[in-house]
Amino acid sequence: MKFDQETIKIAAECTHVNLTLTHTGKRSARVMGHNWVLTKTTDMQAVAQAGLHATLADNYVPKADPRVIAHTAIIGGGERTSITFPTNTLSKNVSYTFFCSFPGHWALMKGTLSFGG
Repeated sequence: MKFDQETIKIAAECTHVNLTLTHTGKRSARVMGHNWVLTKTTDMQAVAQAGLHATLADNYVPKADPRVIAHTAIIGGGERTSITFPTNTLSKNVSYTFFCSFPGHWALMKGTLSFGG
């Protein structure tokens, strides 16, 4: 289990990020769902653990958590989801981590995002 991209670099002149997540597996979202969550690296573990107290309906993301910069819905095998978020929520020289918040996935399904570097 891993994302096909371990590193995402966003140029400083970009004003928005458009991201599409495709689940290439076969299992349902309930059994083996995946999503994409972006936080500062320093917040990742705490947000992932807080997501364990959320539900599938909440995409295993804590509700209204200001540490969550962006996230997609949980999707199942063969499904696709997209998000767009503004880069004014990102800062240069800050380390960001993206991960899957489905229970048990965040330790393996993660990568780094950099902005303007």
